[in-house]
Amino acid sequence: MASKNKPRDFRDLKVWEKSHNLATKVYQATAQFPKEEVYGLTSQIRRCSVSIPSNISEGCGRGGDVELARFCQIAMGSASELEYQLLLSRDLKYLTNQQHTALSSEVIEIKRMLTAFINWLKNH
Repeated sequence: MASKNKPRDFRDLKVWEKSHNLATKVYQATAQFPKEEVYGLTSQIRRCSVSIPSNISEGCGRGGDVELARFCQIAMGSASELEYQLLLSRDLKYLTNQQHTALSSEVIEIKRMLTAFINWLKNH
């Protein structure tokens, strides 16, 4: 890891890599959503999924552990929002149970990783 005051390369973080991969999967899954949702749930769920790796990336560029932890907290909020939107998409029958389970499992794993990383940053 980089020192407390040097920017990190976000590409080196496993949590960023996993959240980036999740965003690509969300884009693929939402491609099948109804056309009338393009400016509604499709847009919202995509923005949420992109917000997770985006906030991790921005935090890495801020140059300090305190700022990185803050942006990881924002990413955590986006992950929780995405978790709900995936549930709503399943209940609206836009996602199959299998798609929902797979994507939700990844979100939960990312939230666990973010929690551990935030704790490490605060205690390091």
